[in-house]
Amino acid sequence: MDQSRDPVERGSDGKADLYDIATWEERTSVDGLAVALYRLLVASTRAIVILTALLILVGIGGLTAITDPQIGALTLLSALPALGLAGYVYYTDVTDNEPLSVLVVTFLLGVLTATFAAVLNSLLGNVGQTIATELSLSIGFFGSIIFFFLVVGPVEETVKLLAVRLYAYSNSSFNSVVDGAVYGAMAGLGFATIENALYITRNIMMSGLDVGVADGAAIIGAGSTITAVRALAGPGHVIYSAIAGYYLGLAKFNKENAGPIVVKGLILASVVHATYNSTVGIGSFAIASLTGLGSLPSFLVYVLIYDGIFGLYLIRKIRRYSQAYHAAYEPSQPASSFTSEVTEFED
Repeated sequence: MDQSRDPVERGSDGKADLYDIATWEERTSVDGLAVALYRLLVASTRAIVILTALLILVGIGGLTAITDPQIGALTLLSALPALGLAGYVYYTDVTDNEPLSVLVVTFLLGVLTATFAAVLNSLLGNVGQTIATELSLSIGFFGSIIFFFLVVGPVEETVKLLAVRLYAYSNSSFNSVVDGAVYGAMAGLGFATIENALYITRNIMMSGLDVGVADGAAIIGAGSTITAVRALAGPGHVIYSAIAGYYLGLAKFNKENAGPIVVKGLILASVVHATYNSTVGIGSFAIASLTGLGSLPSFLVYVLIYDGIFGLYLIRKIRRYSQAYHAAYEPSQPASSFTSEVTEFED
């Protein structure tokens, strides 16, 4: 039984006019007014969200990457690995190429919505410690882990998905499931870029340099290490949000189960994100102890291993989609090449 239609419409022979009874379309001037007001409300809500994010960005000093050429150069360098990964996701899309304009808007929205995460992470910064205290656990260790899993992971992955939902999701170019991964990757790139800029700026200021006054060579020298660290951390954001974005795409074309599908994507991305945050320090230390490598090389090794595992998970999902796409338009392709997954990696 088609539950998407009213019983009157289902039982009708299709000849009766059921306008304002069981069906609706824009006919009268009041209908037109209602449609116009609804569109204005949606547009106004988006504008308010974006304007609020922009004001927060200005307030926390995020525009330094644009106004200061040295910080901008370091930020650009730190974003190159994430850009390369986002580009790879883009080029693996077997459907229509996504318009550059929509990709750029999604990137910029990823920059802006990152400010919401900055505010929420700050406001909820004591959640982990509070829960750890109530459970009589170590505040430092378990408090941080709880904070990563309950706040950082869910909040950051949600705001990155919001960047996709604000514009690209409703654009006609978002016309396949895999497009969600492409736009999710771009939102992750925007998030990583502004996060890198803030980390670099803060690190330079902590070194005692005034960004607006200090010599450019001194700024670049003081920011080189943090730039390298952020360059390694950036691709993770692309991977996490591309996973969540893939499920947003799946939800768009499975509206009857859209809510649970989006939640599933956010759970996966948040858990992978929080697990990285919880283990990167211990993992890097373990590698340094076993190999004798320095802290930065050990960090690099750990990041390559961790991002490699979940990067392959993302690539596998995109490849399965590609195989199914080619099989749909090239019937000679064996069906076994894109059989449905029985379990997810977390099962």
